[in-house]
This record gives sequence, C-alpha cells and structure tokens, in this order.
Amino acid sequence: MPAFSLKPQSVPPVETKYRRIVTQLPVPESVPLLERLQSAEPRAMQGQPPVMWDQAEGFLVRDRWGNQWIDWSSGVLITNAGHNAPRVNEAIRKQVEHGLLTNYCFPSEMRLALVERLASLLPEPLKKVFLLTTGSETVECAIKLCRTHGAGIGGERKTVIVSFANAFHGRTLGSQQAGGIPALKQWIGHLDPGFVQIPFPDGFRQTDTSFEPFERALQDQGVPADSVAGVILETYQGADTSFAPVEFMQNLRTWCDQHKALLVCDEVQAGFGRTGTFWGFEHYGIVPDLTCFGKGITSSLPLAAVAGRPDVMDLHAPGSMTSTHTGNPVCCAAALANIDTIVDEDLTGNAQRMGEVLHSNLHKLKDQHNGVAAVMGKGLVAGFVLADPETGEPDAALAFEIVKRSIEKGLLMFSPVGPGGGTVKICPPLMITEEALEDALTAFREAVSEAVTAQQAQPVEVA
Repeated sequence: MPAFSLKPQSVPPVETKYRRIVTQLPVPESVPLLERLQSAEPRAMQGQPPVMWDQAEGFLVRDRWGNQWIDWSSGVLITNAGHNAPRVNEAIRKQVEHGLLTNYCFPSEMRLALVERLASLLPEPLKKVFLLTTGSETVECAIKLCRTHGAGIGGERKTVIVSFANAFHGRTLGSQQAGGIPALKQWIGHLDPGFVQIPFPDGFRQTDTSFEPFERALQDQGVPADSVAGVILETYQGADTSFAPVEFMQNLRTWCDQHKALLVCDEVQAGFGRTGTFWGFEHYGIVPDLTCFGKGITSSLPLAAVAGRPDVMDLHAPGSMTSTHTGNPVCCAAALANIDTIVDEDLTGNAQRMGEVLHSNLHKLKDQHNGVAAVMGKGLVAGFVLADPETGEPDAALAFEIVKRSIEKGLLMFSPVGPGGGTVKICPPLMITEEALEDALTAFREAVSEAVTAQQAQPVEVA
C-alpha cells in the first residue's frame, strides 16, 4: 500500500460552501506534530491521511489552519448522528455534571435506560443486552456464547465457528481468527482449528451466490454440520460493503435452525441507520440469534453491545461475563441521545434517500471508467472497488490516488480498504444534506477523473 508523504505540497485552493483548502498539504505547521506522534506511537498507528483534526461538526471536519473537509469517513462509521451532535453533547454534559462517571457492574439507572431502549428497538427474540466497550469485545463475547451454547448441546465436539472469507471482525486474537483476512492471521502462529472460513457470496469475487457452495465448503474442510456452534458474518462485509443475497441469508437462517447453530450478525458497522434500515439485518428479512453493535451506537464515545436470545445470554453465571467499563454512564447517556436523534430526525430515512443519490452517481462513474470494477453497499455506505480491467487484480495505487486527490479537494476519507487495498470506502454522517452530498460528489468525480488520467499517462515499462 502506498504511504502518505509528510512533505508539504502545494495544491490548488478550494473554496465552496462546505469545502475549503487554503494551505499546502499536509499543513507545514502540522508536520512536527505528526512526526512527534510517529515517535510516540507504534508504527501500526500510521497509515491514515495526514490531516490533523481540530474540530468537527455535523458532516464537516476542520484543522486549525483554515482547512475544512466534507467528511466521508464518519470517523470510521462512528458519527451516524453527525460530529458534535447537539443532543449527544448535551447528554454527555448533563451526565458529567450529575456526578457519576463510572460504576463498574454496580447497577445504575443510566445503564438500565439504555439496555431497555435497545431491547425495545430490537425484534424478538433479541431482548437481552450486554454492554461492552469495543466491537472486538462484542465479537469475542459472541464467540464465547456460541461455544458455550454448542457445548451444552453437543459437548466438546460442537465448538466450530464458521465465518466468511474477507470478513473483518476486529483486531483481538479471537476476532481476528473469526475474520477472513489472511494478512491479519500471519502473525498469530497456531490457528485454532475451531475457526473455518467459507467463501462470501458477494456476486463479485464469489459469483455463485447460491447456498450450495456454503455446504460444499464445509464438506471440503471436513467440518460436519453438527459440529458447528455458530455462524458469524458482518451484515455487510466491511472490506468493500458487499451484502449477501437475501435468499442466501434466509437459507443460512434455516440451516442454523436445522443444525442448532447460532447465527450471529456483526452489526458493528451496519447498525443505527447506516444502511437505510435501522438494523442492517432487516434487509434480509431474518433475525439472528445474537448481534453485535459498536461504532455508531453513540456517534462519539466508546461503547458496544451484544444483544441476543435470553436463553443464550443467560448461559453464564453471575460474575462470569463482565467488563470493567460495561455500561459506563457517560457513554450510555451519549448512546441514548444518539438513538433519540436518529429516530426523531429520521436519519435512517435520510440515509436511504441520500444513499440513492450517492449510489446513482457512483454507478455513473463506474460506467465512465473501466478501472472501476464494482460499486457496493446500501444507504450511506458504499464501496468503490478499483481493479485492473485486464487481470481483475485490486488496483491499490489508483484507490490511493483517488483518496489523496479527494483530500486535496476538501473531501475527507480514510485510506483504501478491502482485498489488496483496492476499495475506496464512502460513509458520510447520516445527517448529510443533499446539497453537501452533491458538493462532495463534485470533488469525488474530479478526483477519480484526475487519478485515472494520471495513471493512463504513466509510461509503459518495456520488458
């Protein structure tokens, strides 16, 4: 993957209603700060565009040197209600002033309010909620519950966790073994044979989207159906925002029921209105046995949750499934205000409506440039997949150049993701207006056109 340079470069000035670029990039005054960060943090923290955030509001991000970007990152799918959402800010302030900042697992009314609110929004039988801190924690918890449930039915034999190729479930040890990205497993060493991956039916890399390849892949790996404790998948694959076909998911729900395996939908990215439905799994017409939340749950502070069937959630005895910061009262206050904002302001509906504008324009761009292999996603999440037209290999260089040029035009995104780093991921806050979205699309069209033209102008190497 190409790296962002810390050497300031002159770029054309930008001045629209929402975008403003008035300095070199990266900002010269920011470079010493960025270098100090690199000295004080692990190298793994590097890789994102060198934009030193100072303030953010709604769908806008600013540095302290006069530049302003339309945000197509939402942090990393966090700020569903927007940056600095007024009701979220007020709820945080009130809770701090109230004087309760933490309470471990001791009861609090704030924790009660949030778990009841989440349960009220979830369909049956997802009526018990366990609050945690990060998405990876929720995946670890789901794995634990699947294996506990499986062992209770089939003993030590029923412990296999089935997940999908190219899936991302977090960066802790268990969540990375459940994930399907080979690069994230290389350093683990001995892989737990109780985790197996199946091709994901995205219709792009896996063209056979019927259910038959799922069962065949289990057979090919020597995994008996009755040994499966749980099947976990992202509601959409975060790497490129691909969804499975509805029929596949309904068949998977039936298969899990037949074999007494738990179905887990990882909604860490998909929940809270992002895809144009409040819960991403609604697109499939199914209900999982367990579901994991994070990111957009507060639009701000660290909080996550697992929700599930009461019989599964109650498998562990008192004190045996806890977390130090479970239900932190300040984070709970933020989550309650965030949910109220999303519901009361119909941000789910806005995501669906603005998503139609976004995806329509991205598909037009795909038709104009043969280096764009696919446009995926729903609502206000999209994967703009770049690949070599002849080989089909991911085009990381083109994806990187598009992101770089977008930032120079006042459109902020995180670094390319997905297999081979070939996907530009687009996920603005759900409260973005059509006017601002059109302004962002203008910048993106220019960035794509310029990046493609620059790539075509490169001299061809002669062997």
